[in-house]
Amino acid sequence: MKKFFALFAMLCLPLTALAADGYTVLFKTQGAFQDVRDSLQMAIEGKGLKINHTNLIAEMLDRTGKDVGATRQVYVDGEQFEFCSATVSRKMMEADPHAMVMCPYIISVYTIPNDKSVYIAYRKPPATRNPALKQALADVEKMITEIIQDAM
Repeated sequence: MKKFFALFAMLCLPLTALAADGYTVLFKTQGAFQDVRDSLQMAIEGKGLKINHTNLIAEMLDRTGKDVGATRQVYVDGEQFEFCSATVSRKMMEADPHAMVMCPYIISVYTIPNDKSVYIAYRKPPATRNPALKQALADVEKMITEIIQDAM
């Protein structure tokens, strides 16, 4: 029951879209990392999508840091969910078979030292002149944005 109330409280928190650069679309929210992470996972699965892999990025950087001479902690917590959509991906690859490189889709969720925010981000699809691919990539971005909004 305690977990339910924590998730419910998190759902009431605002999700702020931050300015996107050329390769990232970034959102920021408040709450416990684990609650935001779990909500994101449920939102992906709630769309009928299967998470193929969860990358434990913060753990990997912590584990390998001393081996590469690093002393700075980059993330407090940080994971990526890899998933695909048969419908959206097929449309994208029918528009351009070389668009296979856009799969799988990845949504990152992380916290950074000395910052109470939880960040959610994804790779921005590239610009293209191919009208069919342009529409397919817009569909990819719409799906990912809806997942993030559903999570919040």
